[in-house]
Amino acid sequence: MERERPYKGIRMRKWGKWVAEIREPNKRSRIWLGSYSTPVAAARAYDTAVYYLRGPSARLNFPDLLKGDSAAAASAAALTGDMSAALIRKKATEVGAQVDAIEAALHSSHEQQSRHHNHQCHEPGDMEEFKGCGGFLKRVDLNKVPDPEDLDGEWERN
Repeated sequence: MERERPYKGIRMRKWGKWVAEIREPNKRSRIWLGSYSTPVAAARAYDTAVYYLRGPSARLNFPDLLKGDSAAAASAAALTGDMSAALIRKKATEVGAQVDAIEAALHSSHEQQSRHHNHQCHEPGDMEEFKGCGGFLKRVDLNKVPDPEDLDGEWERN
C-alpha cells in the first residue's frame, strides 16, 4: 500500500512521523530537513529549503505564505549561491519546528475543546459538579439547610 503524500518533498515514516529532504542542485546528495509531527510542518521546512536553493522560480507547497523580507533574502542567497547545505538545513528546520509547535498547540487546544463540549457538565444530586478545564467547581444546593460537618465549624445552630 502506497502512503499518501499530500505535499511535495515529504514522506511519512511507518511509525507516523513526517520527514522532509531535498536534493542539492547538480549533486546526488540530499539535504536532510528534519522529522516532524505534521505533514504541514515538513512541507513548510521543504518550502524554505527549496526557496533558498532555487529562489523565486521554486515550486512551493505554500506559495502564498512567503514573507517580504525573508523571501527577498532567500532570493538573493539563491541567486548568488551563498547558502551552504548546513545553513539551508538550519533555516528549514527552524521553520519546520515553529510550524510543528503551532500545529501541535492548535491540535491540543482543539482536543481540549472537543472533550469539554462532549462532556456532560453536571450530575444530579445535592451537590452538582461542573467539570471545567481547570478542575472541579462545586455548586451548593441553596434549597437545603447545610449540615454542620460541611461548614467546618463556621455555622452553629441556635
